[in-house]
Amino acid sequence: MTAVHLPDLPPVPEGRLPRRVPVRRILCLLPLLLVAVVAVQHRAVLAEGFAHLGTARWPWLLAAVCATCLTWVAAACTRQGAVVERLPPGRLLATQFAAGAANHLLPTGLGASAVNLRFMTVCGLSLARSSAALALYLLAEAVGRVGLLAVLFLAFPDALRLDGLLPDGAIGPLVLAVTAVVLVAAGVLALVRRVRATVVSFLRTALGEARSVHARPSRALALWGGAFAFPALQAAGLVAVGRALGLTVPPAHLAVAYLAATVAVALVPTPGGLGSVEAALVVALVAAGGPAAVATAVVLAYRIITVWLPLLPGALTLGALVRRKVI
Repeated sequence: MTAVHLPDLPPVPEGRLPRRVPVRRILCLLPLLLVAVVAVQHRAVLAEGFAHLGTARWPWLLAAVCATCLTWVAAACTRQGAVVERLPPGRLLATQFAAGAANHLLPTGLGASAVNLRFMTVCGLSLARSSAALALYLLAEAVGRVGLLAVLFLAFPDALRLDGLLPDGAIGPLVLAVTAVVLVAAGVLALVRRVRATVVSFLRTALGEARSVHARPSRALALWGGAFAFPALQAAGLVAVGRALGLTVPPAHLAVAYLAATVAVALVPTPGGLGSVEAALVVALVAAGGPAAVATAVVLAYRIITVWLPLLPGALTLGALVRRKVI
């Protein structure tokens, strides 16, 4: 019987582990999985919201979509204004779009903050300066939202009743919780030297970055212009949806209701405010004088436009940015 000669195979290196799936590939697919999970959990809200969109006036809905798109431009301007270095504009805008999706999949603020922190470090900023820029952005956004609410509420004091935006009996425990957090933080700073040194170093860096940014008028204009434009565009989107569905509430009152509701739900750390935003907005619109049924329809349609429609493309953009190592 003739022996068959097989070609020699290359030797396998000793100790070589089987090929594993790259972590970056898993991170690319994770946003899509989270979108599917969130969509299944809120499928009833999605069905009802799309049903309301089918009965709306489309020119006003188009205006709401345009206002939503401009919010990403405003966010990009604010992010650029928080740093002295020039960030790549195209990648910066794409990052804000992706950060919006991340923000709706993780507890409020954490998703967008993580995406932007990673983006700035990839662009060459140190972790300390990136964190300082992030803190400056969050401060400017909070000042812009609360400042715009204060101006509108002073101009239209009868726009809505603020009671009801938080659950009954929640103010007392909330004050106690905030006081406890402040006292614990103060105690840690006073007793733990390393923590105190870290906080002092961060504050020194943050103040230095803030001075550098405000020394350049273009950066200061981008920072504060974007910070005020962002909530204004969000409120304009709600006004447009209200007009599309025939909500008989004045536009200024709608804007006050939106800003008051979003400030209230900022205290509730749910992913993207899912659930808490809808409830607070309905309460605020009813307090502003809208019928409960129409107010509910407006809120559901508004959340479809601002959250659910951009969620899948935003997750795809997030995966693409991770794959290309932009973040």
